[in-house]
Amino acid sequence: MNDLSEFVRDRRKSLNMTQPELAEKAGTGLRFIRDLEQGKKTLRMDKVNQVLSLFGYELAPALQKREK
Repeated sequence: MNDLSEFVRDRRKSLNMTQPELAEKAGTGLRFIRDLEQGKKTLRMDKVNQVLSLFGYELAPALQKREK
């Protein structure tokens, strides 16, 4: 598991929501919620943000300097 998956799972549980309820409120599929909570490495950032927005958060890419 990773920090993001634990954060989402813990927030969902603290609100007494099931995975299907979270999926419905976030406008995503149940499979996506399950993948997110299981720490799947390749997830669409826009969908992750749909879920995080329910908790008042947003994921943004880190600014990194490119090598020339």
